[in-house]
Amino acid sequence: MPGVLYLCATPIGNLKDITLRALEILREADVIVAEDTRRTRKLLSHYGITTPLSASLYQGVEEERVEGVLALLRAGKKVALVSDAGTPLISDPGFPLVRACIREGIPVVPIPGPSAVLAALVGSGLPTDRFLFAGYPPRKKGERRRWLSELLSIPATVIFFESPHRLISTLELLA
Repeated sequence: MPGVLYLCATPIGNLKDITLRALEILREADVIVAEDTRRTRKLLSHYGITTPLSASLYQGVEEERVEGVLALLRAGKKVALVSDAGTPLISDPGFPLVRACIREGIPVVPIPGPSAVLAALVGSGLPTDRFLFAGYPPRKKGERRRWLSELLSIPATVIFFESPHRLISTLELLA
């Protein structure tokens, strides 16, 4: 019998912004797979959770580490996947793992909770009935300009993430 992969949303900034169900899953899982084990250790320590952490699953190594996590799941283990902040897979690692689990018939259970995308949407004052999350813009200025131009033509509220060191440059392109 295969295990279960739980996708646990974690706090975005305030450690109290975690669901009771997520805490329960993190305590009961056989192993936690984290984007960055250092960040996750702080959360686990805060709540006295002693579940073992597996190797980090971050962009650049996630493809090569999928097989190791699948082996745990095939062995019937309960695995919780967490990102540094917010919901796993939303501009965070995990997609190759979830895709592989679905292909193999391994159950994937999202544990809803904090999401920067939805927090930005509901706090924006913009219409919430139609929206698009566009991820991160390209790093190169010319590509970013074209990308932003395409987004401006979408008849919906558009949300995207941007890194702090490019934020001013991106806002200037939008002005």
